[in-house]
Amino acid sequence: MKHFVYFSAKGATSGKALSGDLMQAGRLDIAIHSFIQAIFLSHNFRRDVTFHFILYGMPDPPKHIEICVNDETPISKKNVVKLIQKLLYKGKKGEKTEVEPGCFVEKKSFLKVVEELMEKEVECFILDKKGESLREVKIPTECAFILGDHEGLPKQEMKRLKKYLTPVSIGPHMYFASQTVAVVNNELDFRGI
Repeated sequence: MKHFVYFSAKGATSGKALSGDLMQAGRLDIAIHSFIQAIFLSHNFRRDVTFHFILYGMPDPPKHIEICVNDETPISKKNVVKLIQKLLYKGKKGEKTEVEPGCFVEKKSFLKVVEELMEKEVECFILDKKGESLREVKIPTECAFILGDHEGLPKQEMKRLKKYLTPVSIGPHMYFASQTVAVVNNELDFRGI
């Protein structure tokens, strides 16, 4: 299984905030575009990818949304926002809730999500312009790629994670988060991962 862990310091944590402009909801437009690049194919889905939204915006941070599409997941590009909104509305305090098949929400911190992936022996990589080339690093089939929104990952967490995880780069420029996800998926496709 491949994982993408998307961190947003200002991503809204209430369903109501997604009723309006996603840019005003902590730039959740970036999160949605990244999710689409991670999960959707032309006329199909990637069923071997789990996408994790880590949202730290108001009014109820942190929120962890986990989506792994299966045959019963009610999803299309047109309803991604509605699905995220429903997850934020239906989450129950103190427990991980499956709102739709393969779609979960819970209160969980960014570091806790990464730690749990590592405990499951998922090798985690931080996407970082100064990291090793993605084309040259060894990647196992159980892998996770951690990225941030337009503001990046928090410096303190980034410093801590770099002690344990491998920073990888997709190239010499700063790319949109959604472009980064597409490039990583493309590399994994070529490797058959």
